[in-house]
Amino acid sequence: MPRPDSRLSLARLGALRRQLFNRNTLRNNEGVYLFLRSPMAIVSAIMTVLIVLGAVLAPWLAPTNPYDLASFSLMDGLLPPAWEEGGQSRFLLGTDDQGRDMLSAILYGARLSLTIAFLAMAFATILGVGAGLLAGYYGGRFDAIVMRIADVQLALPAILTALLIDGIARGLLPRDMQEDLRMYVLVLAIGLSLWVNFARTARASAMVERNKEYVHSAIIMGQHPVRIMLIQILPNITGPLLVIMTVDLASAILLEATLSFLGIGLPANSPSLGTLIRIGMQYLMSGDWWILWVPTLFLIALVISVNMLGDFLRQVFNPRLR
Repeated sequence: MPRPDSRLSLARLGALRRQLFNRNTLRNNEGVYLFLRSPMAIVSAIMTVLIVLGAVLAPWLAPTNPYDLASFSLMDGLLPPAWEEGGQSRFLLGTDDQGRDMLSAILYGARLSLTIAFLAMAFATILGVGAGLLAGYYGGRFDAIVMRIADVQLALPAILTALLIDGIARGLLPRDMQEDLRMYVLVLAIGLSLWVNFARTARASAMVERNKEYVHSAIIMGQHPVRIMLIQILPNITGPLLVIMTVDLASAILLEATLSFLGIGLPANSPSLGTLIRIGMQYLMSGDWWILWVPTLFLIALVISVNMLGDFLRQVFNPRLR
């Protein structure tokens, strides 16, 4: 650790804080200007907000409850969308083989998928940023251990890491508890497969920030290292972390869909988007195209919208990409 300059004063610390505040205010105003000038960013933001709102408000927006057996009938099974011959207006996107309304199933499925993705991202963010800040601030042996673990995990695909963690968790949990804890196992598997990017970014940013004058001033004032990392350093590295959160959110959604598609995600009686796609694959060659393509197109629209928002945020926080 570099030795701080004892000549730095409280006035100097206040001036540095005001300078950082003005810089962040300018960046925020510039971000709003760039957003309003980017049609792709506006479209992606609108699509993301609509999909998220549809998922959150699914119990009120969905025509039926796909989890309630009394709300659908086998007699309504395999009905095409409303605009095709044989379709019914009460089933806008058609029904599946059990008579469940596809629109309702997609809204509830997106609700589950987004819940798992957000929880996994929160876990990955806390773990990765915490480890990265400690490694970047203290350095030494802890930094070497964290980075070697990160390097090993980067050598493995995220889906393979998620599959490995999911298998270990299933082997450790009692058989009668696996169904009840399947959602939390997914969150753990996805979160542990995505924490590395947060850790590496937080570490690199913390190593740069710890050598700046405002950190030296905080050390002279006797502030605790945890307070310095959380109050002084963390607010100044949120830009790149926000970009990673947005991009990795799409990765978390795809990971959940992939695991559910492979049959090790959520069960069929509580379908996520990946489970709906897996069920639709059984009808790929039967002519009942909507059972597969409707949830697939919905998932594609969600992932593309979130990725486009991530690309926009990357341009805002990195002027060299403009």
